[in-house]
Amino acid sequence: MLNSFKDIVDAAMQKGITKLVVPSPEAPDMHLIAEASGAGLVFPCFVGDGGAIRNMVNQSPLAEGNYELVEENNPRHVLERTLDILLSSAGGIFMQGSLPPQAAIDALHDRDKGMLPKGGLLSFVSVFPLLKKERLILVTDTFINNHPSVAEKQHILSNALKLARILGVESPKVAVLAAIEQVNPGIPSTLDAAILSKMSERRQFGDAVVEGPLDIDCALSRAAAERKGVKSIVTGNADIYLVPEIDTGYLMAEALVFFGRMNMAGVVMGATRPVILNLPFVSPEDRLVQIAMACLLSDEGGSNG
Repeated sequence: MLNSFKDIVDAAMQKGITKLVVPSPEAPDMHLIAEASGAGLVFPCFVGDGGAIRNMVNQSPLAEGNYELVEENNPRHVLERTLDILLSSAGGIFMQGSLPPQAAIDALHDRDKGMLPKGGLLSFVSVFPLLKKERLILVTDTFINNHPSVAEKQHILSNALKLARILGVESPKVAVLAAIEQVNPGIPSTLDAAILSKMSERRQFGDAVVEGPLDIDCALSRAAAERKGVKSIVTGNADIYLVPEIDTGYLMAEALVFFGRMNMAGVVMGATRPVILNLPFVSPEDRLVQIAMACLLSDEGGSNG
């Protein structure tokens, strides 16, 4: 089991080099990409304005010859060329570059040239290290899906379970969060949580334990859960926290980073290739961990569940 961000990077370094395709890279990205290249994680492939990219490379630690350049001077075609490169390769990682995050997500959803399998769903998984317990926790969905249905939550959960297992959690424990720990027909998130929990009992998520609905108190404390009549191996020991909607997920991720001063790395799951977004709540030092995590996913044949 991988218990820290250092473990993730070390494991990825043992997997060999993965192609990292970046449309219209930004200058600040070059130092990060050079670090990932120097660590033996990736071989960069840049797509876009050749002159601008060469200038950025020359001002970075990235060694000459240690990258590929695909020149595309029409900005409207850069993203299309990027996806073509990835889809024509056996593996590889998509990194956002200077594109807006929503533009990247929209392109991935494109029916003809995107990287979303038929019937699949993209979701974002945030990974946090718990330093006192020396373990990792996953929170999802923290960026992409606004108000997912229970069917969409099934996909979101399956995506997170795949990542958890790649990180070495053989039997993930999942807390499905809601406002209260009781099933209440007036609160849809509690009904969704109960359905997912029953699906888990029927082994529809494989070797995993899914408990819900749980309020945050029960999810974090077994004593609090038992005081409220909830007895489960998940309480106080969850590997994955599944949030009810984007307001909860995005605010939770930001609060843990900005208020709690926790480190965070995340990756888009559900695509045929691992996808890295540049989000404001991921610190520069943790972005290398995102690349390493994407390398582990690429080795497993993509991030689709």
